Amino acid sequence: MTVNPLLDEVEILVKIAGGDQRAFTILFKHYQRFVFSFSKKITHSEESADEVVQDIFLKIWLARENLPQVKNFGAYLNRIVRNHSLNVVRQHLQQTKSAGEFSKTFSEADESTILQLNYNETNNLLNQAIAELSPQQRMVYRLCHQQGLKYDEAAAQMNISSQTVNAYMKDALKKIRIYFKKHAVVYPLLILSLFDKHHF
Repeated sequence: MTVNPLLDEVEILVKIAGGDQRAFTILFKHYQRFVFSFSKKITHSEESADEVVQDIFLKIWLARENLPQVKNFGAYLNRIVRNHSLNVVRQHLQQTKSAGEFSKTFSEADESTILQLNYNETNNLLNQAIAELSPQQRMVYRLCHQQGLKYDEAAAQMNISSQTVNAYMKDALKKIRIYFKKHAVVYPLLILSLFDKHHF
């Protein structure tokens, strides 16, 4: 992610290095939304993103004497927000003991972040969530999400209406999300892609 630099940004950074709180306020107001949005994209949590904003700007203020040496503040901020947000995710996964191994890959083409949990563990958790669905919800989920049928195809096979299939699917996905949240799992994009499929 990128954000346009401030006008006279170099001068503002020099002032902040000298302890100018007004200049720091200007910097904060300009970049606050960017830091929040980028962090939320990685952590998938508004609460975590809020904490990252506070941590990042506190870190910048405490290390303000180094700011005049920063050649590209936007790139510098991008890097520290990314790294700090990933550290937050790592800490969360370690604390909940529910993730095992995960890897991070950044695509320069779309600047997106993929957080991938250990596949087997995630799949086992998903199967547990599916097992707790009602028989009808479980059948709809398996036909549409796992077998790739469209809603009308699943409806014909189950001898119910497409609207009923849609209602079962919504309830099933809601229950699966709640199950994952209950087990303190941070949704990777891999799992979100399962939940966000549409079969019309």
